[in-house]
Parts: sequence; structure tokens; C-alpha cells
Amino acid sequence: MATANARANRPHDEHFLYGNAYWPHVARNGGLALDRGEGIYVFDTSGNRYIEAISGAWHIAFGFSEQRLIDAMVEQMNKLPAYHSFFGRVSEKALELADRLAEVAPMPVGKVFFSNSGSEANETAIKMIWLINWAKGQPQKRKIISRNKAYHGSTIVAGSLIGKDYIHPFGLPVPEVRYADLPHHWRYAQAGESEEDYATRLAQRLDALIEAEGPETVAAFIADPVMSAAGVIAPPTTYYAKIQAVLAKHEVLLISDEVVTGLGRTGQFWGVQTFGGDPDIITTSKVMSAGYYPIGATMVSEALSAELEEACEKAEEFAHGFTTGGSPIGAAVGLRVIDLLLKDGVFDHMKAVSPGFGEGLHRFDEHPFIGEIRQVGLMGAFELVADRETNAPFAKKHLATEAICRIGLEHGLILRPLENSVIFAPPFVITDSEIDDLFTRTERVMEDFGKLVAAEGMGV
Repeated sequence: MATANARANRPHDEHFLYGNAYWPHVARNGGLALDRGEGIYVFDTSGNRYIEAISGAWHIAFGFSEQRLIDAMVEQMNKLPAYHSFFGRVSEKALELADRLAEVAPMPVGKVFFSNSGSEANETAIKMIWLINWAKGQPQKRKIISRNKAYHGSTIVAGSLIGKDYIHPFGLPVPEVRYADLPHHWRYAQAGESEEDYATRLAQRLDALIEAEGPETVAAFIADPVMSAAGVIAPPTTYYAKIQAVLAKHEVLLISDEVVTGLGRTGQFWGVQTFGGDPDIITTSKVMSAGYYPIGATMVSEALSAELEEACEKAEEFAHGFTTGGSPIGAAVGLRVIDLLLKDGVFDHMKAVSPGFGEGLHRFDEHPFIGEIRQVGLMGAFELVADRETNAPFAKKHLATEAICRIGLEHGLILRPLENSVIFAPPFVITDSEIDDLFTRTERVMEDFGKLVAAEGMGV
């Protein structure tokens, strides 16, 4: 059995600063130091094995030992290990990947810009739009609408698009950001309100928000097709069609943040193919290199690319970039990822195991502390409740989802807490038998959590 005593596992992490971790826990207990990986498993420095049930941070879609990705990196390393994409010079591999992404994109793509992460991809999209509006003589058209509970990155503007309170100590959001409603029907629909009626109401509220701000000041609406960091929240029926009608009315662009959902996670190759939408820009990152090398991409529609090129001409350059953006190593991995997905059967395998993944989640339909179970493709979540009759969550002081994930380590299972949700997003290469093992372990975790609730009197 794996140990949760991470401080004993790694006694020398006192110099390491953990990001996006519950600080009182890691300061007291330390983190979990991992030594190696194999398939869907990781091993800590004491040799304990864990199922990585969230693909690291949604991104390690091929597991931890995909030799074909390693071979692609080594081959490129021996040919041209590094370059940039400044000054009109770029590696051939980056050009190939731009063409390949345009081929598999769900919209006609003009330009592709490479960065190192999803945060940078979203930051790039915003700067592109601001440049375009400047060139069109609309410099006041700068406001970006995100959504409550959204997550779009950790750079200054992308971080401002996070609809959560934890950005406030940084002095964020920047003045240009506004927030629309979290589209969570189960939690926020009115009594008797259908998904379509709920979507209509959210669209009306977005319309009112844009009108109140002044359409001439609103540049774009950014949305991830499934709100992964809000707890795998899928939109209600007809949501994107209704939202896009409002955006078109006010000449507001749509950025589809596919950092998590791009390249297969939802069961379609792109999230917009699962839920609809006709974006002007798509950003992506995580599955793009399966975590084997940092890379992100901002893909611009043909129509908007024409405006972007005119803006670059007027400004004399696109004064933006990253030293390792368009890295030949990252591009080589990205090309191999797309081939493995579409030519070598990994995407088909992922779609084949997704129903069994859903069945595993729904083993917990009657669990007394789970109010809603959500699944899209190979991503899912439990919404924890202290009272199933009222759907009231556990009091924040109990740190219920943190407790579940801590118990998970004791059963060799790495899960992720997100406020009141526990997240599952295993690698695409997981097998049916491994899915069964994952949820058998989860049953033991939830049994132990029930004992903890009883012992400590946890409640609303």
C-alpha cells in the first residue's frame, strides 16, 4: 500500500516552492516526490506505485513510457536541437506542425503561433485581438469576458481571466476583464428550468452584460468547451449556439480555450466539435505534446488572420514572442502526437474505453456524499455534497475533497481536488482492466472517507 507520508518520502523539499497546492498541507507534510513512470503509473522515491488518474495536469495523455515520443525527441535532438521563431527565421519542424494543426483544426485556419504553454497561448490570443482593434481604429475595444470559476492560465492577463477569488492577492484581474455566469445547470438552474431554457437565460444575461459595458468596448469572450478547472462542467444544451448569436450581434470575438479539451479529451478531436461553436481563435497545449515537451499554440481563423496580417503591417511587426516558442523539439513531438492519435489508433482506443470509464464513475450514483457525477469523453468528476436532499456542500473548513485525495494516496491513487469536486482524467492509453482497478480503488477511498466523516462529524 502506498504511503501518504510525503515528508518521509522526500525530506529535502524545503527549498521547493509548490504551485497551485493547498499551502498549509504541503508546508506541514511536504509533497510527493516521484522517481519514475511506466504506462499510467508513477512511482515515488520509496518505490510505491500510484495510478495517475488525472494525467498529471490533464496533459500526460500517452502515459509515462511512450517510446515513440521519446524517439521523436532524440531524432530531432540529433538534427536541430533548438531554435527560435524570431526575425523571420524558424525551424522546418515548426512550419510542418503549423500546417498539420491547420489540417486537423475544426475551422479554416490562417495563422498559427507557437508558445510554451496554454497560459502563453491565451495571452497571445488577447494581444493579437488588441493589436487588431488598434489597427482598425478601435483601441477602446479591449474588454475580455471570461466566466465565473473559469481557469485560463497563470500569466498576468490569462491569470486575470480566472474567475476565482485566489487571483485577488496578486492585484488581479486587470481592468479589462469581466465575468459571465458559470453554466452549471445542476447547481444554478431555477426550479423546473430545462437545460435549453437555462442556456437562453445565460445568453440573455451575457447580452445584458455587453450592453451595460458598451459593445464598442468589448473585444472577446473566452470559453473552454468543458470547464475543466471548474470541475468538468459541460455546458447546457444549445448554450454555445445561443452565446455565439449574442457575440455576433455585438461584433465580439470568440476564443475557444482548448488547452485541456483539444486533441481528443472530450471524445471528439476538438471540444467545439462536441459542443458546437465557431471560434475566431483556438488555443491548445496539453495533449499537443502529451507533456513530453512544453508547447502551446494559438490558431487564428482565416478571416481574422487577414486582419491580423494587416495589423502587423501597420505596426511593422508582431512584437510578441518567446525564446523557445516554435522549438524544433516541441514541434517534432507535436507532429508525432497527432500521428499517434489519428494514424496509430490512440484516439480510437481512447474513445473505445470511455464508456467503461463512464460506467466506473456511475458505480457511485447512490453514494451518500456524491450529488452529481459528470463525464465528457475521458474526463469526469464527482460533486461532493454533505446532504443529498439539499445538495449542500461540506463546510469549507472540512477540506473534504482534499481529504479524499489524501486518502487516495494511501490506496495508490492520484486524484485532484477542485473546490467541491474530485477530478478523474486518466491517460488515453488506459485499458479496461486498469479502469476497473482505478474505480475499485476509488470505492475503498470513498469507504474510508465515509469513516472520516463519521469520526469527525463533518457536515454542512
